[in-house]
Amino acid sequence: MTGRNNGRTALVTGASRGLGLALAWGLAERGWNLILTARDPVRLRAVRDELAELTHVAALAGDVTDPAHREALAVLARGHAGLDALVNNAGALGPTPLPALLDYPVDALGALYETNVLAPLALLQAVRAELKPGAAVVNVTSDAAVAAYPGWGGYGSSKAALEQLSAVLAAENPELRVYWADPGDLRTDMHQAAFPGEDISDRPLPEERVPGFVALLEGGFPSGRYVVAELAPAALEAA
Repeated sequence: MTGRNNGRTALVTGASRGLGLALAWGLAERGWNLILTARDPVRLRAVRDELAELTHVAALAGDVTDPAHREALAVLARGHAGLDALVNNAGALGPTPLPALLDYPVDALGALYETNVLAPLALLQAVRAELKPGAAVVNVTSDAAVAAYPGWGGYGSSKAALEQLSAVLAAENPELRVYWADPGDLRTDMHQAAFPGEDISDRPLPEERVPGFVALLEGGFPSGRYVVAELAPAALEAA
């Protein structure tokens, strides 16, 4: 293992690809200890092996909608003497092509809410005893939570629910820093799935949003909603 260690530990979900993977790399490079989870065990194992050259990494594959998996993550957090940050990044897009709400299968909408709304809260409940004073909880959201885009009713409403959940969590838990963080459109597999056959190469790569997330995790920002791209310049200056 090389590099420095700052003694802080973050649990990052959805860490095998896209934004979660970029965040894991960014935090590892800054000396954070990492607990990583994702559904794909092969991808996650490869990520763990690469990042272990930089910092201490524990990886546990599984689905955050599974109560047993959430409890196993809590046990890992306990073994790391607690968490300085929980990043709820894992999420689902829902059926594609994106259906209009009048055509949206209600069972699929329920499954989407389970992943995007219920699982982040359930994971937070599972690790609540392991959160250190002043720990950061980052719930990754979307501009679709606050704007009405045709076809985005399922995903957008799930993120709107996550945002309200985050706001109430912040009001109820002033000892925590609760952030609902909007990274904007990104060049990821999920975003490509939302626009099948279209060229999304004009979207920024997830790595471009890492400085903004670092600013939230390492800075003294109060709880609230943040557009991550607006934080990136300040984070780069402080790095």
